[in-house]
Amino acid sequence: MRFEEAWTVVRQTWARWRQIADLPQPQRAIFLERVRFIERALVLPVKGLLLLTLAWFLFFSNTLVSPPSSPPALAEATEYLRGFFLIYSAFSLGSGFMIWGMDEVSARTLERVVYSVSIFDTVMLTGMTLLTDGFESPLYWIYLAIIFRNFAVIPHADVQTLVSTIATGCFVLGGFLEQSLDPLGDPEFGRSAHGVFHRSAAVETAALRTLLLLLTTVCCHAIQVLAERKRQQLEEAQLFAIKQQQLEAAGRLAAEIAHQLKNPLGIINNAAYSLQKTVKEGKTITQQISIIREEVERSDRIITELMGYARLAEGRLERVNLVDELEAAIRDTFPGGASFDVKIIRQYGPVLPEMLGQSANFREVFANLLINARQAMNGKGVITVATRTDEDFAAIISIGDNGPGIPGEVLEKIFEPYFTTKVGGTGLGLAIVKHNTEMYGGTVAVESTPGSGTRFLLKFPARSLIRIRK
Repeated sequence: MRFEEAWTVVRQTWARWRQIADLPQPQRAIFLERVRFIERALVLPVKGLLLLTLAWFLFFSNTLVSPPSSPPALAEATEYLRGFFLIYSAFSLGSGFMIWGMDEVSARTLERVVYSVSIFDTVMLTGMTLLTDGFESPLYWIYLAIIFRNFAVIPHADVQTLVSTIATGCFVLGGFLEQSLDPLGDPEFGRSAHGVFHRSAAVETAALRTLLLLLTTVCCHAIQVLAERKRQQLEEAQLFAIKQQQLEAAGRLAAEIAHQLKNPLGIINNAAYSLQKTVKEGKTITQQISIIREEVERSDRIITELMGYARLAEGRLERVNLVDELEAAIRDTFPGGASFDVKIIRQYGPVLPEMLGQSANFREVFANLLINARQAMNGKGVITVATRTDEDFAAIISIGDNGPGIPGEVLEKIFEPYFTTKVGGTGLGLAIVKHNTEMYGGTVAVESTPGSGTRFLLKFPARSLIRIRK
């Protein structure tokens, strides 16, 4: 029981740390600008010169080539390093071409290339550290340069910290390997007073240098978190100001309801009056009833278009967690006491970007799609709910069922208001889904094959403005 309590405390502490320290997904444009300015404009030319320098030192210079007096293990390590250098050079050439032509590469692929480049650079540097006095190697400062480059280029704070920590671990590994392969070249190492002093100084140097790398990693992580949060606060302040203006516009739009409805309601009133007289005179009422129905439908359509904006004007903007709203919609659609024989499969990917808006708008979208899936399966089947992000960090939400599917001739009309194939249906559920999704700059698509189920795909951009259609 104590172990379970301790494990719970550890998980809660980790969750709180992630909430404080982790960053939301940065914008794709920011990452690309960092890669373009730092990796392509600065690092690539410098790395080209370094590759030539390393090739000269490893293969043609007597400085780093192991002399005959070197320990056999160290000489063997030098040969392995030469072989790895050839692999490293080929990888650097390929990744350099990808970074140079970054406009033709997706952001996700470019991220993986940048991460891999940093790790390969660190591994190559570790081999050079092994040949240049280990913990006391003058190449130590390049580890700091790699950590600063990770800070400047890698957009994700957690990935940046991981890659920088790997660099620190590689430095420690290189130092220990150098000690094990060539203990200072002194057979009396560790037994004479001079040897003891030398070992003490080496341990102190290794500890101080390792501590400096770790502190630099932590400081870079903290600075990036603070800078990113500050940038997002400024962006959100601008978004709130814009959306507030949109809310005011929505209020003015709602004020036009009376004007928009005055004419059709007047026609309805006149038609009803004429109908009353016609009935008394015994004349046909078909034409008058048709007029009434057309104008009532027109009024209803206007009200439906304005309902979303009226609710938006009355509500309060907030941060919306899409997964939380999905779960709330699932609970509302399939309450615990209900007898639905429906299995919900959740396939949630990485954390979705938060939206600025009203939670009720998103929950209404998810609930309508879940209700449609439940009704299509007659309350029995499997519903799959999945989330992911694309290369632009937009949120992709998929809600699918294994019901009978939608016929092709119907598929193009399902988002039209008042169109329904259900007995007693209003035909407004999917129209509301489309309306609310597009209001936040999103899109909705449907995939369906008769007999194989239906899947709706919702896409919400990470930074969206509430869009009022006119």
